[in-house]
Amino acid sequence: MTVFLGDRGGFAVEVGEWAGPALRRVDLWAAGQWLTCDDDTAFVPQFRIAVADTADRLRTGHGAAAPFAGLSAAAAHRRLIAGSGQEEQDDVLRRRSQFFDRWGPTTDNLMAFAFRDGDRLELTWQFWREEHLRSHPEHVGVVFVLDIQATEMTSILDELLAALDRRDVS
Repeated sequence: MTVFLGDRGGFAVEVGEWAGPALRRVDLWAAGQWLTCDDDTAFVPQFRIAVADTADRLRTGHGAAAPFAGLSAAAAHRRLIAGSGQEEQDDVLRRRSQFFDRWGPTTDNLMAFAFRDGDRLELTWQFWREEHLRSHPEHVGVVFVLDIQATEMTSILDELLAALDRRDVS
Protein backbone atom coordinates (compact mmCIF):
# COMPACT_ATOMS: atom_id res chain seq x y z
CA MET A 1 0.00 0.00 0.00
CA THR A 2 1.27 3.44 -0.94
CA VAL A 3 0.31 6.59 0.97
CA PHE A 4 -0.30 9.73 -1.08
CA LEU A 5 -0.49 13.10 0.68
CA GLY A 6 -1.27 16.55 -0.71
CA ASP A 7 -1.74 17.64 -4.31
CA ARG A 8 0.89 17.35 -7.07
CA GLY A 9 -0.14 20.76 -8.37
CA GLY A 10 0.73 22.17 -4.93
CA PHE A 11 2.94 20.11 -2.63
CA ALA A 12 2.63 16.32 -2.46
CA VAL A 13 4.39 13.30 -1.03
CA GLU A 14 4.06 9.65 -1.93
CA VAL A 15 5.42 7.20 0.62
CA GLY A 16 5.97 3.82 -0.95
CA GLU A 17 7.51 0.48 -0.27
CA TRP A 18 10.40 -0.33 2.00
CA ALA A 19 13.64 -0.99 0.10
CA GLY A 20 15.41 -2.41 3.13
CA PRO A 21 15.24 -2.22 6.90
CA ALA A 22 15.80 1.56 6.93
CA LEU A 23 15.28 2.60 3.28
CA ARG A 24 11.98 3.64 1.79
CA ARG A 25 10.72 5.11 -1.47
CA VAL A 26 9.58 8.70 -0.94
CA ASP A 27 8.55 10.84 -3.90
CA LEU A 28 8.01 14.59 -3.66
CA TRP A 29 6.17 16.95 -6.01
CA ALA A 30 5.78 20.71 -6.00
CA ALA A 31 3.87 22.80 -8.54
CA GLY A 32 3.54 19.76 -10.78
CA GLN A 33 7.28 18.99 -10.79
CA TRP A 34 8.65 15.66 -9.58
CA LEU A 35 11.41 16.73 -7.19
CA THR A 36 12.87 13.32 -6.32
CA CYS A 37 13.43 12.31 -9.95
CA ASP A 38 17.15 11.64 -9.35
CA ASP A 39 16.85 9.69 -6.09
CA ASP A 40 13.63 8.69 -4.35
CA THR A 41 15.09 6.33 -1.76
CA ALA A 42 15.20 7.88 1.70
CA PHE A 43 17.21 6.65 4.68
CA VAL A 44 14.22 6.89 6.99
CA PRO A 45 15.95 7.62 10.35
CA GLN A 46 17.81 10.67 8.96
CA PHE A 47 15.01 11.74 6.60
CA ARG A 48 12.45 11.64 9.42
CA ILE A 49 14.60 13.90 11.62
CA ALA A 50 15.05 16.39 8.76
CA VAL A 51 11.32 16.47 7.91
CA ALA A 52 10.39 16.91 11.61
CA ASP A 53 12.92 19.75 11.90
CA THR A 54 11.48 21.44 8.80
CA ALA A 55 7.91 21.11 10.13
CA ASP A 56 9.01 22.58 13.50
CA ARG A 57 10.83 25.45 11.80
CA LEU A 58 7.75 26.25 9.69
CA ARG A 59 5.53 26.18 12.81
CA THR A 60 7.85 28.69 14.49
CA GLY A 61 8.00 31.08 11.53
CA HIS A 62 10.96 29.73 9.50
CA GLY A 63 11.44 31.29 6.13
CA ALA A 64 13.04 34.64 5.74
CA ALA A 65 11.12 37.43 4.11
CA ALA A 66 12.07 37.91 0.47
CA PRO A 67 15.58 39.34 0.88
CA PHE A 68 15.53 41.83 -1.99
CA ALA A 69 12.77 44.43 -2.02
CA GLY A 70 10.80 44.57 -5.23
CA LEU A 71 12.06 41.27 -6.65
CA SER A 72 9.81 38.29 -7.34
CA ALA A 73 10.58 35.04 -5.53
CA ALA A 74 12.19 33.64 -8.70
CA ALA A 75 14.35 36.76 -9.13
CA ALA A 76 15.36 36.62 -5.43
CA HIS A 77 16.30 32.94 -5.91
CA ARG A 78 18.49 33.82 -8.90
CA ARG A 79 20.14 36.66 -7.03
CA LEU A 80 20.90 34.42 -4.03
CA ILE A 81 22.53 31.91 -6.40
CA ALA A 82 24.50 34.56 -8.30
CA GLY A 83 25.31 36.68 -5.27
CA SER A 84 24.81 40.39 -4.81
CA GLY A 85 28.46 41.25 -4.43
CA GLN A 86 28.45 41.09 -0.63
CA GLU A 87 29.63 37.53 0.06
CA GLU A 88 29.16 37.47 3.84
CA GLN A 89 25.66 38.96 3.64
CA ASP A 90 24.77 36.62 0.73
CA ASP A 91 25.89 33.57 2.74
CA VAL A 92 23.69 34.61 5.68
CA LEU A 93 20.70 35.21 3.39
CA ARG A 94 21.20 31.85 1.64
CA ARG A 95 21.43 29.96 4.95
CA ARG A 96 18.32 31.68 6.37
CA SER A 97 16.31 30.94 3.23
CA GLN A 98 17.47 27.42 2.32
CA PHE A 99 14.85 24.70 2.12
CA PHE A 100 15.26 20.92 1.83
CA ASP A 101 18.89 21.49 2.84
CA ARG A 102 18.87 18.68 5.43
CA TRP A 103 16.64 16.17 3.63
CA GLY A 104 19.54 14.12 2.27
CA PRO A 105 20.07 12.60 -1.17
CA THR A 106 16.38 12.71 -2.11
CA THR A 107 16.57 16.49 -2.56
CA ASP A 108 20.25 17.21 -3.10
CA ASN A 109 19.51 17.63 -6.82
CA LEU A 110 17.80 20.92 -5.93
CA MET A 111 18.83 24.37 -4.87
CA ALA A 112 15.76 25.47 -2.92
CA PHE A 113 14.76 28.50 -0.87
CA ALA A 114 11.68 29.47 1.14
CA PHE A 115 10.50 33.04 1.49
CA ARG A 116 7.90 33.82 4.13
CA ASP A 117 5.21 36.46 4.32
CA GLY A 118 3.01 35.74 7.32
CA ASP A 119 1.44 32.33 6.68
CA ARG A 120 2.32 32.42 2.98
CA LEU A 121 5.39 30.48 1.92
CA GLU A 122 6.97 30.90 -1.48
CA LEU A 123 9.11 27.88 -2.18
CA THR A 124 11.59 28.25 -5.04
CA TRP A 125 13.81 25.57 -6.50
CA GLN A 126 16.06 24.88 -9.40
CA PHE A 127 17.48 21.58 -10.64
CA TRP A 128 21.26 21.90 -10.86
CA ARG A 129 22.82 18.52 -11.74
CA GLU A 130 24.33 18.46 -15.23
CA GLU A 131 23.05 14.92 -15.85
CA HIS A 132 19.50 15.99 -14.97
CA LEU A 133 19.72 19.11 -17.12
CA ARG A 134 21.03 17.08 -20.09
CA SER A 135 18.05 14.72 -19.86
CA HIS A 136 15.59 17.59 -19.14
CA PRO A 137 16.83 20.56 -21.20
CA GLU A 138 13.52 22.32 -20.52
CA HIS A 139 14.69 22.74 -16.89
CA VAL A 140 17.90 24.61 -17.76
CA GLY A 141 17.80 28.01 -16.06
CA VAL A 142 14.23 27.56 -14.81
CA VAL A 143 13.36 28.62 -11.28
CA PHE A 144 10.14 26.93 -10.17
CA VAL A 145 7.91 28.64 -7.60
CA LEU A 146 5.21 27.25 -5.33
CA ASP A 147 3.04 29.61 -3.28
CA ILE A 148 1.53 27.65 -0.39
CA GLN A 149 0.23 28.37 3.09
CA ALA A 150 2.84 27.40 5.67
CA THR A 151 0.13 25.66 7.71
CA GLU A 152 -0.79 23.51 4.69
CA MET A 153 2.85 22.56 4.15
CA THR A 154 3.27 21.77 7.85
CA SER A 155 0.16 19.60 7.82
CA ILE A 156 1.48 17.56 4.89
CA LEU A 157 4.86 17.18 6.61
CA ASP A 158 3.15 15.99 9.81
CA GLU A 159 1.20 13.42 7.79
CA LEU A 160 4.45 12.37 6.11
CA LEU A 161 6.02 11.77 9.53
CA ALA A 162 3.08 9.59 10.55
CA ALA A 163 3.32 7.61 7.30
CA LEU A 164 7.08 7.11 7.76
CA ASP A 165 6.42 5.69 11.22
CA ARG A 166 4.04 3.04 9.88
CA ARG A 167 5.67 -0.30 9.08
CA ASP A 168 2.54 -1.72 7.43
CA VAL A 169 2.79 0.51 4.35
CA SER A 170 4.35 -1.69 1.72
